[in-house]
Amino acid sequence: MRNWFVSLFLLSFCGLLGAQTDNGATQNVPQTLEQAEAQQQRAEAMRKEADRRLAEERPACYQKILVNSCLEDAKQRHTQTMIEARQLEVPAKAFQREARKADVEAEKAQREAERPAREAEQKAKSEQYHEEEAAKAAAREQKRLDTEKKAAENRQKLAEEQAKRKAAEEKRAKKNAERAEKKAKERAKAEAKAAAKAQKEQSGK
Repeated sequence: MRNWFVSLFLLSFCGLLGAQTDNGATQNVPQTLEQAEAQQQRAEAMRKEADRRLAEERPACYQKILVNSCLEDAKQRHTQTMIEARQLEVPAKAFQREARKADVEAEKAQREAERPAREAEQKAKSEQYHEEEAAKAAAREQKRLDTEKKAAENRQKLAEEQAKRKAAEEKRAKKNAERAEKKAKERAKAEAKAAAKAQKEQSGK
């Protein structure tokens, strides 16, 4: 989407620039960034060559009879080359500026186009995070309840075991008491019987 936007923007720019310049300048309007870079390099090379040629021609002019005319011709050639170099450079720089502008606009348009998806993704992640946290909290609460339930069951089991032991102990104590009481009664009865027998024997004498 971004490349399509940039291409469309630059094609529109080229058409507009071609309509606003003369025929010579229109021919120098680049169609790609590579062409714009190449034009700037050619323009720079033309300026360097023009300066070099002027520096060579000036001393040679002083060896001629018509010095001023020679110098003027050399300057005109230098100026003409500089104009041609500028005709290459200006549209190239303009194309690059518009390309950068189009790139920025394309990035902005792409961000805007992708914003609903990003927001939906962020919302989904947020909801998933809250759901996971809620599930973790529920699991922790369930674990706490299970622990408390198990502890209560253990306490109840311990209490029941203690009650059983106490009941068994009380039962044994009761039986022991009953046996002791029975033995005591039997002993008392035997003693009474023996006493009665002894008294009877004593009375018979």
